[in-house]
Amino acid sequence: MIRLKCAVDQLLFARNYTLELLDTIATVDWYHLPTVGVTHVGWQVGHLAVAEYRLVLERIRGVKPDDDRIIPASYFDLFGKSSVPSSDPGVYPGPHELLAALDRVHVATLNELQNLPLEELDQPLHKPHPAAETKLEVLFFCGQHEMLHAGQIGLLRRILGYPPVR
Repeated sequence: MIRLKCAVDQLLFARNYTLELLDTIATVDWYHLPTVGVTHVGWQVGHLAVAEYRLVLERIRGVKPDDDRIIPASYFDLFGKSSVPSSDPGVYPGPHELLAALDRVHVATLNELQNLPLEELDQPLHKPHPAAETKLEVLFFCGQHEMLHAGQIGLLRRILGYPPVR
């Protein structure tokens, strides 16, 4: 129980920190690329939704037929690890839609983890990942991955002229 609680606490901390940063950025700035080929806030948010879905839901419980109600299939091409951010906001869902998807994935993740039997923590993933072999390891990696992107969001904030949050 303690191991799962630590992993969930890490996920919650990372998400709360990400949301704290996002709350301070005007949505009009979400698709500003500081330089070509880098990234923008909108892409970061969509990527975090895709990553949490793929790391936790897909790998711990497997894909379910109604998962498209949690996250649209189009997000995987727009925000997957091989995607390239575009400076055209029209390519992307709006900030409120991205935040709603980010929230739906996170709520689904936390709901799945509430029902995850503790004996499954050390079981292998439904789909392999280079950074984790077990369900518990992928949970810890998911939180670490989000903190990495929170750092990128923080840097984008500063480039856009926003003052430090902390």
